[in-house]
Amino acid sequence: MRIAVLGAGAVGGTLAALLDRAGHEVHATARGAHLAAIAEHGLRLSGGWGEHVARIPVGERLTRSPELAIVATKAQDAGAAIAASAEHLAGAPLVIVQNGLSGIDSAAASAPGSPLVGGLAMFAASHIEPGRVEITTPGALLLAPGSRGAEAALRSALELLGPVLPVLRSDDLRAAQWSKLLVNQVNALPAITGLSVQETIAHPGLLRVLTASMQEAARVAHAAGARFAPLGAIDERTVLALRSLPGGLAAALPRRMARGMGPVPNPGSTLQSIRRGVPTEIDHLNGAVVEAARAAGVGAPVNATITALVHEVEAAGFLAPDAVVARVEAAQGPSRRRSLARRLGRG
Repeated sequence: MRIAVLGAGAVGGTLAALLDRAGHEVHATARGAHLAAIAEHGLRLSGGWGEHVARIPVGERLTRSPELAIVATKAQDAGAAIAASAEHLAGAPLVIVQNGLSGIDSAAASAPGSPLVGGLAMFAASHIEPGRVEITTPGALLLAPGSRGAEAALRSALELLGPVLPVLRSDDLRAAQWSKLLVNQVNALPAITGLSVQETIAHPGLLRVLTASMQEAARVAHAAGARFAPLGAIDERTVLALRSLPGGLAAALPRRMARGMGPVPNPGSTLQSIRRGVPTEIDHLNGAVVEAARAAGVGAPVNATITALVHEVEAAGFLAPDAVVARVEAAQGPSRRRSLARRLGRG
């Protein structure tokens, strides 16, 4: 099958390499040094799904029309990536594999004639150097219908991707996105401190802050009337417990998530962006929680502070873990600080 992958980074590069290894005709887009390395040496896959070098055509935009396209750019780049290759994507089914809550809306605006499938990557991959991606934790790719009339496109995507990696189907993309958004709470603190996800969760202070941010996200989702789809360690029952448990007990969830990642250090996608010196998608992660809170008429001070800290690090460099804990608490004001301390298990 003729496949296009827009954004051959950690997730997109993994899918491009796996599809090439399975014998499909793959064309990818990338930028800068990553594009140059793929063009010269191929796209190198390593880690949990074995070794492969995908020698595939690559450019800043597509030069041919695919039978199906996978959009795996950062959330903020999707619209521009689709628009840049619009003449070759017209009417083609699009699989939008992105974090956050707005990826399908952005794709629908940029490709109004295409059936859309939503995708969420539950595997952990690192784009650690130009031309290379590494699987640090194998996992599934979840697919769900993203637009009306997308059932045929969804079936095609399931048939295409099912043989190359574990694939799950959901009929409620929004609920799955909220579950992934809760999982992605682990991304911000590594980006702020430079630590891996596992090191972050092993740090008592950062674990307390992460737990508080996850609990806040769960409460915002409840205020927004959101549902949660079963996804890894997340389901409706887990989220209900997360909202109501004291911080010390609620910390069992991020600890469980860390155990599921295994021993290979997982930097998280946001830290990878920081290390490459490119804008993060934090506004579509913790920032999406803040936006949902605003729409629901509730507060999200922990997620708002964490979002601001990531933007600070984008400009000025990493912060020490204890400084991060202090900043999150100090930003709340005296009454909220006491409430936060109680939720974190200190009071």
